[in-house]
Amino acid sequence: MAATTKAMMGLPTSSIGLRVARMGAPNSTMLRRSFAASSRSFVTRARPTIDKNDCLRKSFRRAYAEAAPAKAPAQKARRFRFFRFLWRATYITATVGTAYLAYGVWDLRHPDEQFEPDPTKKNLVILGTGWGAVSLLKKLDTDNYNVIVISPRNYFLFTPLLPSCTTGTVEHRSIMEPIRSITRHKQAAVKFYEAEATKIDPEKKVVLVDDNSDIKGATNKTEVSYDMLVVSVGAENATFGIPGVKEHSCFLKEIGDAQQIRKKIMDCVETATFKDQSPEEVKRLLHMVVVGGGPTGVEFAGELQDFFDQDIKKWVPEISDKFKVTLIEALPNVLPMFSKQLIDYTESTFKEEKITIKTKTAVKKVTDKTVEAEATGPDGKKTTETMPYGLLVWATGNAVRPVVQDLMSQIPAQKDSRRGLAVNEYLVVQGTKDIWATGDCAVAGYAPTAQVASQEGAFLARLFNTMAKSEAIESQIHDLSSNLNLKPGNAAEISNEIERNEKQLRRIKDIKPFHYTHQGSLAYIGSERAVADVSWLNGNFATGGGLTYLFWRSAYLSMCFSTRNRVLVVLDWLKSKAFGRDVSRE
Repeated sequence: MAATTKAMMGLPTSSIGLRVARMGAPNSTMLRRSFAASSRSFVTRARPTIDKNDCLRKSFRRAYAEAAPAKAPAQKARRFRFFRFLWRATYITATVGTAYLAYGVWDLRHPDEQFEPDPTKKNLVILGTGWGAVSLLKKLDTDNYNVIVISPRNYFLFTPLLPSCTTGTVEHRSIMEPIRSITRHKQAAVKFYEAEATKIDPEKKVVLVDDNSDIKGATNKTEVSYDMLVVSVGAENATFGIPGVKEHSCFLKEIGDAQQIRKKIMDCVETATFKDQSPEEVKRLLHMVVVGGGPTGVEFAGELQDFFDQDIKKWVPEISDKFKVTLIEALPNVLPMFSKQLIDYTESTFKEEKITIKTKTAVKKVTDKTVEAEATGPDGKKTTETMPYGLLVWATGNAVRPVVQDLMSQIPAQKDSRRGLAVNEYLVVQGTKDIWATGDCAVAGYAPTAQVASQEGAFLARLFNTMAKSEAIESQIHDLSSNLNLKPGNAAEISNEIERNEKQLRRIKDIKPFHYTHQGSLAYIGSERAVADVSWLNGNFATGGGLTYLFWRSAYLSMCFSTRNRVLVVLDWLKSKAFGRDVSRE
């Protein structure tokens, strides 16, 4: 059998059929004839009837099949071209943004080596770490001076987001930038002393400083000499001599103020839910009074109402109908620096949020449980109202700090100044030659805002950099002129160089006086809405609402001083949105 199989493998197909037939398979011949007949019968039966409609359908399908492959790619390309472009743009933007963020973090953590400045150079002393001082420090070329910074706090505070810290929307450390992180990234080393300037002696050119920290060393009082002095110590809270304000109210200027307010809010809530608390006492404890209708007071009132509506109501529902916020303003309306339409929009939004606004109302007396205020009606009639409160926040007015008052008393030209150090168009303190002032402690004819102080600091940085360059060129001109006829050389070439230096000196010295450019005003008014009065071309662009709220957030985020601050603030916003604000008391 195996031999037969091998023989068959070597034969053609027709031979295989013959050999099988010869092997004597039963009825093989009959089977072959039957298969052939059945095959012919199958072929005959399977032949279809020709139909004209069927032919047309087949022709149409063939034509469509031949045409479709040529048209489909072009249509698909046109349809998805925009989406491909959008995806690529998003991908590239995300990649570049991530790379920029990574570089910013790396650069923050890896400062370059610094060199010690020349001790023969002038001592430039900066008092304070606020907006004016830090703006000056960031743009100042520290190679030209021995820079010394003195301040009782070793950080810069981003004050526009301070109201958000009072309710936990943003954590306080997210808006604090260590001053040493700023000074460490300067090319030349900057000295920093955490101390309070207690006295400035313009005659001896020294500043007396006092270490006011909790831990003191063997030396806690000393003096620092200066050749150039910048006073940027800000201002303190003004109480206008109203009795009880300093003792019973909370201010909103520093991190400690925000932390104290946050604790008192939760104290009032928890005390209101104490067993057997009377309804009158519950109403008093949950009445929050804000004095001051400027951006700080308005933003705090909005943040406070959001905190209660979005978080406290969920966890303490039994007090949901007893919480109340009242905003007191002595002027006819809130946000006086904004346009009329935005003022009306703010007041209508507060009405929706059930925040009471009392304008033309002046506080006369404050006790530990009540606020006595005098309201002026439309007819000019004055009425006195006593309001019980649980929390009182004082967000209005600035007062001159003692060190500035003492300096003003030593300068005869400052005798008529009341709100701070009067300065000229170059921010030089009037009556002096080597003292400059910026921010809330300076009177330059502008509102005491962070925007003004920041521009003043940047202006002083340009001024000091220009002064250093001009002094270097003047020294070079003096050396060239003194050696012109005393030493051998090409006199014509030296004269041309002197002329070039003199032209450069005139260009450098042609620095314009300080001029404040108003970029606009922003304020958060609660319920994820904000108002913005932005300078646009030759006029103002006023807007308010939910989109303005996103603009408000993006603007404040871009104003943060470092990548670290921006990342932390964004994470805080996401955290409070996802998990809500923390209602625990610290």
